[in-house]
Amino acid sequence: MFSSIRSTLRDKEMMRTIFRLAWPTVMEQALQTIVQYADTAQVGAIGANASASVGLTATMMWLINSPMFAYAMGVLSVISRSLGAGDEKRVRKAASQSVLITLVLGISIGIVTLIISPFLPGWLGAEQEIQRDASIYFAIVCAPMLFRASSIVFGSVLRATGNTKTPMIINTIMNAANIILNFLLINPAKVWQIGPLSIPMWGAGLGVTGAAIATAAAYVIGGTLMAIVTFRDPQLQLAHQKIRFDKEVMGQCVRIGTPVCAERVTACLGQVVFTALIAKLGTIAIAAHSIAITAEQAFYIPGYGMQAAAATLAGHSAGAGDERKLRQYSATITAIAVLLMGMLSILLFIFPAAVMGIFTHDTQVITLGAEVLRIVAVSEPFFAALIILEGIFNGIGDTKFPFFFSLFSMWGVRILFTFLCISVWGLGLQAVWCCMIGDNMTRFVCLLVRYLRGSWKKELGFSTKG
Repeated sequence: MFSSIRSTLRDKEMMRTIFRLAWPTVMEQALQTIVQYADTAQVGAIGANASASVGLTATMMWLINSPMFAYAMGVLSVISRSLGAGDEKRVRKAASQSVLITLVLGISIGIVTLIISPFLPGWLGAEQEIQRDASIYFAIVCAPMLFRASSIVFGSVLRATGNTKTPMIINTIMNAANIILNFLLINPAKVWQIGPLSIPMWGAGLGVTGAAIATAAAYVIGGTLMAIVTFRDPQLQLAHQKIRFDKEVMGQCVRIGTPVCAERVTACLGQVVFTALIAKLGTIAIAAHSIAITAEQAFYIPGYGMQAAAATLAGHSAGAGDERKLRQYSATITAIAVLLMGMLSILLFIFPAAVMGIFTHDTQVITLGAEVLRIVAVSEPFFAALIILEGIFNGIGDTKFPFFFSLFSMWGVRILFTFLCISVWGLGLQAVWCCMIGDNMTRFVCLLVRYLRGSWKKELGFSTKG
């Protein structure tokens, strides 16, 4: 592995390729995190109940996004491998299947989420005082699901072709709209006093509902722009072909995407159960947990930002039958992500209270959140390697075993021991976050062992020796 890293660092063309693909997705992740920070901070300013109302459904949001991200990854793998093999016709066929995937997932998931929105907070064990706001927030954010599917799936299509700048630009526009609308819709009207000047500022004062409307509107903007750009892309030629179901190409997208979907759904269902267990600890624990999860996102921007580049380059290398290049790209991107997230984790460990203070003024929430952030900071470098390994396996289409690893670690480690910590041993949020770290570490070890053993190479036609 170290020889692969040294070889890649000396290869200026490969380093330029990594940088060209990675920096827009890293910036995109950073911008999304800034928006999440702004959203959480503005809601947090309302109070702990508002933070809990939004945070309660966050894990359910991850769950409903799972099929869209999973089948988008299936399309990305097929397109990137087809480009590596020089099969332009197959690239266009896969792009046309992405349109069908977007329509089916966007419409069906949208209907289901609107139906369950009145009941979800109660199912998750929320206290009565936050159930109404949590239900309204979830329903509004899920209403434009078709646009959310468009943003996710078509964004992956563009990244698979090596175009990572356009999704970054579109997400920048979407995030800017979200921040502006948050400010106008969450806060009430007020007068800004700047020296002798009094400037009236309009505000709807809708609180949690305003945050939901802002997020929904941003999805509409982002999904619309992503669809327009994808249909106009000259390489994909979607505007010049009939969108028809292709059994063989769709079948490959589904075969790759289904285990990813199962893995994400399993993990997110686990997250829902995880949140429901934490809800037993009270509103302060939910608020501290949800805000700390949001705060932590900034510290794994490099990992998730470089994951798409890892998947795309692994897919291109696999399609071209170039095992050496696949290993070089994989080892180097992993090393860069581990280094960057390792450095950021030091800051998280030293200044956790300051990070929590960005989002809330509640001293109880800050104190509890700071404690769990310091705990999780130690595991961030390992989490970085886990994120990149997931991207590599997704890119080459080896998605079955990662699903089994996730199933075991989520339910056999995180959920089981969280239940024991809360319901049997009477421990608090700190112990629960140790269970979360145990889940991530277990998946990391399993994926690393599979990658190093090389059993995945057989299906790609590579030698399993060495």
